[in-house]
Amino acid sequence: MERVYIGLGSNLAEPRQQLQAALSALAALPASQLVATSSFYASDPLGPPDQPRYVNAVAALDTNLQPLELLDALQRIEQEQGRVRKAERWGPRTLDLDILLFGERLLAEERLTVPHYHMHARAFVLYPLAELAADLQLPDGRRLAELLAACPFSGLERLPA
Repeated sequence: MERVYIGLGSNLAEPRQQLQAALSALAALPASQLVATSSFYASDPLGPPDQPRYVNAVAALDTNLQPLELLDALQRIEQEQGRVRKAERWGPRTLDLDILLFGERLLAEERLTVPHYHMHARAFVLYPLAELAADLQLPDGRRLAELLAACPFSGLERLPA
């Protein structure tokens, strides 16, 4: 099995409940085991400012699924939870599931780039990820601690359990 880190985010339709439901769906994936989940964090939206704050987390999943199989499964979960893909980038959504890291793999495919293409600059990804793997070294050689040092915590709020 390979260790995969998945970023979760929602800012519509009861975001905390959306993340809880997504975690249950991740735990039910075939050939996979949900290993750990970070705290939930509130974050300001990246896109249009006239949308609610996001609730974000990171999950660690051990899986025998191949990367595109997992991507397909994550997109099914998003759709089952009411995700509607629109042309607007970074707009509001019921659920967003992103593969951040897939074992030691470096992937640059049409549908999937791993490590996630912009995770190094997103506090709402790095800080929850650090809860699960503080000493992590990314497949491209960067250390998570270095990324955290360059990414301020500002705009992020750890939510009570």
